[in-house]
Amino acid sequence: MGYLADAGIYLVLDTDTPLYSLNRNEPQKSYNSVYLQSIFATIDQFANYTNTLAFLSGNEVINDVNNTNCAPYVKAIVRDMKEYIGSRGYRSIPVGYSAADVASNQYSLADYLNCGTDDERSDFYAINDYSWCDPSSMTTSGWDTLIKNYTGYSIPLFMSEFGCITNTRKFTEIAALYSTEMTAIFSGGLVYEYSNEGNGYGLVDISDGTVTTTDQFQYLKEAYTNTTSPTGDGGAVTTTGSASTCPTESSEWDVSDDALPAMPTPAKKFMTNGAGTGPGLDGAGSQEAGDTENESQGTATAGSGAVTNTASAGSASSTSSSKSAGGRNVEVDMRACGFVAVMLASMVGGMMLL
Repeated sequence: MGYLADAGIYLVLDTDTPLYSLNRNEPQKSYNSVYLQSIFATIDQFANYTNTLAFLSGNEVINDVNNTNCAPYVKAIVRDMKEYIGSRGYRSIPVGYSAADVASNQYSLADYLNCGTDDERSDFYAINDYSWCDPSSMTTSGWDTLIKNYTGYSIPLFMSEFGCITNTRKFTEIAALYSTEMTAIFSGGLVYEYSNEGNGYGLVDISDGTVTTTDQFQYLKEAYTNTTSPTGDGGAVTTTGSASTCPTESSEWDVSDDALPAMPTPAKKFMTNGAGTGPGLDGAGSQEAGDTENESQGTATAGSGAVTNTASAGSASSTSSSKSAGGRNVEVDMRACGFVAVMLASMVGGMMLL
């Protein structure tokens, strides 16, 4: 993290790992205290780095028309992470979610994660979008529809993944993404992905520790070089900052009310005692750990995730020492964040860094 800070690189961290994450097929069982302990311990490891920009509570948990019933659990995790950060005395680090580009529910999900009491609301919302395939345009890609549908959305919005690999992949969308038309709504985006993992999206090849850049890397570099960074607020549309209206149940939105699952009782002690040492990448996993003791019991009262007691700053850190990233504030060049933060995707095994 120190080397990243020296290079001016900020980190948006997905706190999930393959074994410690919400199972969309069994959301109630997989939302348990073992899972939350892993999330909270990960927060402990990264919260004191000043170049930790934000945390993701999940990535594409809802990825189809038939699993929107996971939404209350996704939102509960946002609530729990925000409460843990506040209760443990860390600085205010934004918590949000990375959504799949599912036309039938992404806008309902955006409203859902931004409705309700402040302790339940996401601090930002991100989407994975691969609709701009060279050659393209605002209308061909459907980005004009994104602008229309997200105008007035009251929390920060960015693309957590983009970079279609159809045709030449010369990243002509960079100029569009950082045009005032888009920056009025979107705060940039992150290109997917750093190293080649067999799917054709990688910007570099890694062999025996040697990194070799690809043509795609050069195209992306040129696209950023030739694109002027937005000034000021990028022409952001002014909003009231107020909560969205929660979506109503429908054939495309399988959530009947606004109530969230209560935090599993064994996890509540982490707010005062800290999470301790996390399982890392060698743990047995949490998705099957749910039982009558570790699972959520009932629903939470709205506002129950508000921070009531705060520990001294950073007191929840586990065995790590105090961390510093050079004392920089978090005024981030959106182009730099989008280009370099994605490079971390393959640098930490099993942990997705966007």
